[in-house]
Amino acid sequence: MKKENESPREKEGVEESSPHVAYRYSDAELEEFREIIHNRLETARKELQYLQSTIRGKDEHGQDDVSERRLTIEDGSAAMELEQMGQLAARQIQFINNLEKALLRINNKTYGICRKTGKLIDKARLRAVPHATLSIEAKKGGA
Repeated sequence: MKKENESPREKEGVEESSPHVAYRYSDAELEEFREIIHNRLETARKELQYLQSTIRGKDEHGQDDVSERRLTIEDGSAAMELEQMGQLAARQIQFINNLEKALLRINNKTYGICRKTGKLIDKARLRAVPHATLSIEAKKGGA
C-alpha cells in the first residue's frame, strides 16, 4: 500500500534509517566506477614503476667517481631532478593508495557518498576524480 507522503527514496524501496547514508549508487554504476579505477590503477602503477627505475638509474649513474670530480652546475641540476622525481613518485604512491581505498569503498557499497554531507557525489566528479570522498559542495566549504 502506497503512502501519500512517501519520499522519493521510500518509493524506490531505499530505507531512510540514517540521514547520512540513505542512498547509494547501483551495483551496475559501482561496476562502471570499478573499471575506471582499475584502469587508472594500471596506468598509475606503470608510471610509478617508470619513475622508480629512472630514479634508481640516475642514482646508480650519478654517483660514479663523485669524490674525484669537482662539483659542477650539472651535478646540482641532476640532484634537483632526482629530488623532483622522488616527489613525483611519492605523489604517485599516494594516488595509488587513494584508488585502492576507493575500491574498498566500492566493495563496501559506500563509494560515491560524500563523507561530509552524506549525499551522493556527482558522477561527473567521480569519473574525473575517482578517489573523491567529498562532493564539490563539501570541498568548497558550503556544506
